[in-house]
Amino acid sequence: MSILMTIRIALKALARNKLRTGLTMLGMIIGVAAVIAMVALGTGARAMIEDQIRAAGTNLITIYAGSFNAPGGVRGGIGTSVRLRPEDVDAIRDLPAVQYIAESVDTRAQMIYGNQNWNTRIEGTNVDLPAIRSWPVKYGSFFSEEDVRAATKVVVLGSNVADTLFGENVDPTDMQVRLRNHVFRVVGVMTSKGSSGGGMNMDDQVFIPYTTLMKKLTGQQYLSRIYVSAISADHMQPAIQQITEALRAAHNLAPGEEDDFIIQTLDDIVAVRTQATTTMTNLLAGIAGVSLVVGGIGIMNIMLVSVTERTREIGLRLAIGARSFDVLLQFLIEAIVISIVGGGLGIGIGFLVSEFLRIYQGMAATIPLNAVLVAVMFSAAVGIFFGFYPARKAANLDPIVALKYE
Repeated sequence: MSILMTIRIALKALARNKLRTGLTMLGMIIGVAAVIAMVALGTGARAMIEDQIRAAGTNLITIYAGSFNAPGGVRGGIGTSVRLRPEDVDAIRDLPAVQYIAESVDTRAQMIYGNQNWNTRIEGTNVDLPAIRSWPVKYGSFFSEEDVRAATKVVVLGSNVADTLFGENVDPTDMQVRLRNHVFRVVGVMTSKGSSGGGMNMDDQVFIPYTTLMKKLTGQQYLSRIYVSAISADHMQPAIQQITEALRAAHNLAPGEEDDFIIQTLDDIVAVRTQATTTMTNLLAGIAGVSLVVGGIGIMNIMLVSVTERTREIGLRLAIGARSFDVLLQFLIEAIVISIVGGGLGIGIGFLVSEFLRIYQGMAATIPLNAVLVAVMFSAAVGIFFGFYPARKAANLDPIVALKYE
């Protein structure tokens, strides 16, 4: 018997019991749709995290004050050392792999304009920050190097702060605002940047010269962090090596002595966040995958029932000359068709669910091509695996016994 004839017989057998065939497919449909939707959400979330973090800056390297060793073996964590000084910036500034560098020290304060006020983050920095962050100015300009040297009372507003104090689409350049007991002149407003990879609203902050913050607002002598931009992505590792050597020399650290600073890149943050997202995606996809196995077992159960119901038919086919291989192939094709059609419908439903969540719920959802290919291959594999035993049972029936079956 030809393969085409066997396929036609298998399809007619499935068509005779449309409801049962549809219900058998349902397990595969739900399983594949769930896997596709979970993988799409996980992939989209991972891509969104990477984009958010990388939007924080260009080839960004962040240097934090590191841990310190206290008496009795007690160790502090990141930022517990206060050994980052403005002089450290001078030691790094002219390194071959470094393009931009900016001091950073921050605090919070109530900003007041007329009868409006807003509590916001204040970051003290220098003129290189917009270049490091790839962050253009919307109104006015960023403060100048002269403002940094003279510790001038000037401020650049984040877009949320500007909208809150002055109203939307208003240029507040040259307006005066009050921070604590000091009057500052607004010199510019940054464009909207959104949230950072850490979840902080980048637009809900203002920038002033770090010298102004240290001398006139807080009185502190040490920096919170230092931002560095390498000249290119290929120079990230050389920049880290050069920075490490320069800071160890500046801090008079002996060979073998632990660094009192910590250098972190965006790739470090991306790796941590995406690893957590990948783990959760795999967990959810694994749970959804259980339904695929359940669907496969359902296919095997229905095929076994079908073999029992069609015992006389099988015996008749064998008696008039059909080979055992033809019978085995027919039932195997039935199982594979159920799996593949169910898998295809599941992929379509998974895609629709992902699009619904993306459009109407605002969730990031991206369906990778490899997930679709894996779903199709897995559906076929389920059909072959769970359909083989019923097909083999049908093929091994004795024609005489099968014809007597009631």
